[in-house]
Amino acid sequence: MRLLAHRDTQESTTAGVYGVIVGAAVMAAAHAESVAALDAAVLGTLLVYWTAERYARLVARRIHAGHRPGREEVRRELATGWEIVTATLLPLAVLSVAGRVGADLDTAVLLGLGCSTLLLALAGWEMGRHGALSRRERGLSTAVATALGLAMIVLKSLLH
Repeated sequence: MRLLAHRDTQESTTAGVYGVIVGAAVMAAAHAESVAALDAAVLGTLLVYWTAERYARLVARRIHAGHRPGREEVRRELATGWEIVTATLLPLAVLSVAGRVGADLDTAVLLGLGCSTLLLALAGWEMGRHGALSRRERGLSTAVATALGLAMIVLKSLLH
């Protein structure tokens, strides 16, 4: 699995980071009754986000270009941005495995959120490295990305 910060394009890196954050937010806020239901809620939410983003891009393209996007443009648009969904697969796998080995739902969610936080921290560090940031700037990039994951853990604690 490629790190979030080392995707092919700026858009795919953005979508990957955004996907992990949205997936973590759903894990933290959902009131699911089981790990399977939570997995479905996270994947369903991310698919809705992906669909909404693709739709918004196509509509915006029509508005700004002044004509309907062609079949090739639509196909190209629908083939991109999947990182918003796929980047969350590892945290969802951690959540699922934890549930299968007997962890209660709250523990499984915290493990999934911990994985999301680790992915965000690694992405912050890698973005700094690939962005040619100084060591101090890389540290700040990592701290901000980690704080986003930690915010989801705090949210989980406050909501449940």
